[in-house]
Amino acid sequence: MTLTQILALGAASVLAGVVNAVAGGGTLFSFPAAVAMGLPPIVANASNAVAMTPGSLASAWGYRRELVRDKRVIKLLLPPAILGGLAGAILLLATPQKVFNAVVPALVLLATGLLLWQNLRGKRADAPIDAPWDLPPQTWPSLVGQLLVGIYGGYFGAGMGIMTLALLAMLRGPNIHRMNAVKIVLGAFVNGFASIGFIVAGAINWKATLVMAVGVSLGGWGGAEVARRVNATLARWGVVCLGVVIAGLLARKIWFG
Repeated sequence: MTLTQILALGAASVLAGVVNAVAGGGTLFSFPAAVAMGLPPIVANASNAVAMTPGSLASAWGYRRELVRDKRVIKLLLPPAILGGLAGAILLLATPQKVFNAVVPALVLLATGLLLWQNLRGKRADAPIDAPWDLPPQTWPSLVGQLLVGIYGGYFGAGMGIMTLALLAMLRGPNIHRMNAVKIVLGAFVNGFASIGFIVAGAINWKATLVMAVGVSLGGWGGAEVARRVNATLARWGVVCLGVVIAGLLARKIWFG
């Protein structure tokens, strides 16, 4: 790796950490940067997943005040997130990447549509930051959804945060910032357990992973502070807009590239 490549990959990773902390989708910055360095897509994807784990933990630390109130929801969704991350890693290592990537734009767009529907309902504004979760009587659909999101995240990851936010909206999360914090913790476990598979299989580039991990961690820690200060309504619509952009970029690259 040349100094120019290190700086470019580091800058893209910092931006990825910030975007992940605010709304999700940071992989769209770090993954293409790793591919541009000449890494094979699967190696770039696996290295990115490993690097995202400390970045997510850094963001979670920034949200530590919010997370104290969300232990129940985290305990509910953590098992399917872990299982999904492991399954996604195995899927990536066992199948051609293009097979699954072909449906990625549609999945991201679907998740964005769920958030858009939630926004347009307009039946209830964001509750105070310390309000409890208003969980629905049936939570099993969200458990199944989290398992699928975990599989997706372990396999590719771009847009996983947006999908997780859509699931948390179905669980009637009280506040966008609280849901953001839970999203980051779940993402850390998905990436962390997927990383175990990638490391055991020797599917990562350690130099690129180290650079990305430092950048994503710095961006994630600072991004949590930025996200907390963003107006809740603007944050919700910002997530929707970001989701549309991500879906469009992925469709252009995968379907029409």
